[in-house]
Amino acid sequence: MIISIPVGFRALPLPVAQLSLAAVLQCGQSFRWSVFPLPYPDFSVNPDAPRHEYRVCLRDRVVCLRQTPDTLFYRAVYPSPSLDPKEEANKDAETLSWIRDYFQLDVDLLDLYSQWSKLDPVFHKLKDRFEGIRVLRQDPFECLLSFICSSNNNITRITKMVRALCTQFSSPVISLPPPNAEPGTELEPYHPFPPPSALSAPEVTATLRTLGFGYRAEFIQKTAKMLADNHNTSATSSAKMQEPAELWLTTLRQMSTSEARNELLKFMGVGRKVADCVMLMSLDKREVVPVDTHVHQIATKHYGMSSSSKSKAVKTTMTPKLYDELSSKFVGIWGEYAGWAHCVLFTSDLKAFASYGLETSSPSPSAPPSMSTTPTISAASTPSASPAKRKRAASKINVVKTEVVATVAEVSEDGSLAERVKRRRQLRVVATDPSK
Repeated sequence: MIISIPVGFRALPLPVAQLSLAAVLQCGQSFRWSVFPLPYPDFSVNPDAPRHEYRVCLRDRVVCLRQTPDTLFYRAVYPSPSLDPKEEANKDAETLSWIRDYFQLDVDLLDLYSQWSKLDPVFHKLKDRFEGIRVLRQDPFECLLSFICSSNNNITRITKMVRALCTQFSSPVISLPPPNAEPGTELEPYHPFPPPSALSAPEVTATLRTLGFGYRAEFIQKTAKMLADNHNTSATSSAKMQEPAELWLTTLRQMSTSEARNELLKFMGVGRKVADCVMLMSLDKREVVPVDTHVHQIATKHYGMSSSSKSKAVKTTMTPKLYDELSSKFVGIWGEYAGWAHCVLFTSDLKAFASYGLETSSPSPSAPPSMSTTPTISAASTPSASPAKRKRAASKINVVKTEVVATVAEVSEDGSLAERVKRRRQLRVVATDPSK
């Protein structure tokens, strides 16, 4: 079925097997993308129509993306629309170039999946279900501060922190209504990520603490100050240009992995795992495998790594030696792009993706993990069961529905306040009453 190009968008032929926005933009790599449901009236008529729009604010524009199984639709919105066709064409080319770079579309993901599948039986079992998961090539400064926020944290809270950082310390580029909004709908301001100079002042720490950053507040301020003091040696850049400190971080891409890691470890709040996340997701170190206790559990469960803890309730201490052993093991299995393969395995093990890629009534492969794609356990499906069995089945319903509430709450932070409150109230009722 032919899908018409949405008004204002351009089309880039790209199968979802090469890029799944629903997975890549919500699996804990980047934390600034907003997700909006698209109100199409009848998906039974057009099952492949885009169901979501994804937006992110750059320094001078907001990039909007939609996806079908074989096409990526994109457009950029500017504060001042250009009336010059040549200038508009140049801006479109810039946006497309950014998309290709950010999603690293020069890398053939199908070829990598094929290689990993041959090398790793575990990967072979999940490759079809978790297709289109690739590593982003993010701005290094944004990536660095985002993963400082990730310490002892979850995706939902990290997202709130990163958005608060932008709202508090950078001016909005433009304000836009949600996609297909009714006239008069309240506009949402879009803020770019703030530069080091905006976060380096001593009072930033106190402000961040009031925003709920806790001990991470000082890490962010000290890191920004260190960058600004050591590398912002030239005149202040304009709002649309990178500061010298930001440009210096990009030079780490040309360093060896060990050299780049040593530079990152100098910053406050940056340990081995945060440094490795930044190197993998912004500095082109594709072989780097960030390791934590979660990754250790995956290695123990699927790859025969022994656990020093006999009790599941006791977490294994992540020593430098264990970190190196785990990282080396995965590089030995997956090779040059080990960090990319790790990202697929990591995503497949997230609770929010428990039903991702399963056969459901929803035909859209690009739908984010949501209640509509969660399998249902029904106590009524076993009418001859004993009362005790029915009670246990009902208990399972509550467990599953409660997990659904947590999942939807995590991936539905976007949208209007009224919509979020309505969704959460409905889900709360479902979670507490199996008859609903």
